[in-house]
Amino acid sequence: MNYAGIKYCDIANGLGCRTVLFVSGCRNHCKGCFQPQTWEFDYGEPFDEQIQNEILDSLKPAYVQGITLLGGDPFEEENQEALVPFMRRVKERYSNKDVWAYTGYLYEELLENGRKHTEYTDELLSMIDVLVDGPFIEEQKDITLKFKGSANQRVIDMEKTRATGEVSILEFTKI
Repeated sequence: MNYAGIKYCDIANGLGCRTVLFVSGCRNHCKGCFQPQTWEFDYGEPFDEQIQNEILDSLKPAYVQGITLLGGDPFEEENQEALVPFMRRVKERYSNKDVWAYTGYLYEELLENGRKHTEYTDELLSMIDVLVDGPFIEEQKDITLKFKGSANQRVIDMEKTRATGEVSILEFTKI
């Protein structure tokens, strides 16, 4: 797997201060995508041991709330296979950090018998606390939405979804 970029101390792609990993490779090719260069699987740099260790080190400070996976698309088959062993390391070392992931696929497409389900999908989903799903639809773009780009997308509370078996939308409360 290649990665397109990494942002440290990012506050735009999930709650709190986060490390954000942009993976390369996406077959959705959404019209109006803000990062079309990440569609190519060979874009960027190899996701090697050195960069994985840098990301792990970036999660150490208490003020870093967690990690966000986006892209490209972390749920492309090739990316799932590469991300699962890395995310095992993240969860082993930082069980108190939360994980957000963005995908252009619907959650239902990731489930067993879904078109994007692989031998790695269930384990990757089990490590995710918040999943933002659905393709970006330019005609539904709304910059006032929290943590999503278009109105069709969902910000899913994965803990509640796993507990109930039904998609549970994350509720944002005013501070």
